[in-house]
Amino acid sequence: MKYPPSLVSLIRELSRLPGIGPKSAQRLAFHLFEQPREDIERLASALLEAKRDLHVCPICFNITDAEKCDVCADTSRDQRTICVVEEPGDVIAIERSGEYRGLYHVLHGVLSPMNGVGPDKLHIKPLLPRVQSGMEVILATGTTVEGDATALYLQRLLEPLGADISRIAYGVPVGGSLEYTDEVTLGRALMGRQKVSRT
Repeated sequence: MKYPPSLVSLIRELSRLPGIGPKSAQRLAFHLFEQPREDIERLASALLEAKRDLHVCPICFNITDAEKCDVCADTSRDQRTICVVEEPGDVIAIERSGEYRGLYHVLHGVLSPMNGVGPDKLHIKPLLPRVQSGMEVILATGTTVEGDATALYLQRLLEPLGADISRIAYGVPVGGSLEYTDEVTLGRALMGRQKVSRT
């Protein structure tokens, strides 16, 4: 049985979204078909509105609908600390922790020579003028091979600028059991151990 061309087109477009394979795209297409027209129009309107209004912050490259993002516009934030992340979603995750009050810089990806992503494809160059001697730059890229390679590349690039470079800690998740923790995570947790103060 052949699907109608409009359904095939919808499935094809949905499958272009990250993390959505052909089967998921098909499920989504059928789900959307069953929704009332108003809901579909609202979704289409939200997509068009987001595309029209959102852009990257000219300072940190986070997503915003204002001249600059909320973090860059907030003068009460620690101006001597920059946390470098891969994607805008990472900023939201760190902000949710409530533990960080500095600035951000969003790379929009990681170095991946196999996929043709070199330093020129990331927002690395605009980071350099933001870094001053004595500042702390926190490298908060992922723990993948590409994330580690990107962090190492940035470290070598930023150290001559006189910045204090740090890397986010790796380790056992809160509430996690050592028995079920993979070897790499456990090894990094042991390497990054901290002294317990006697108070």
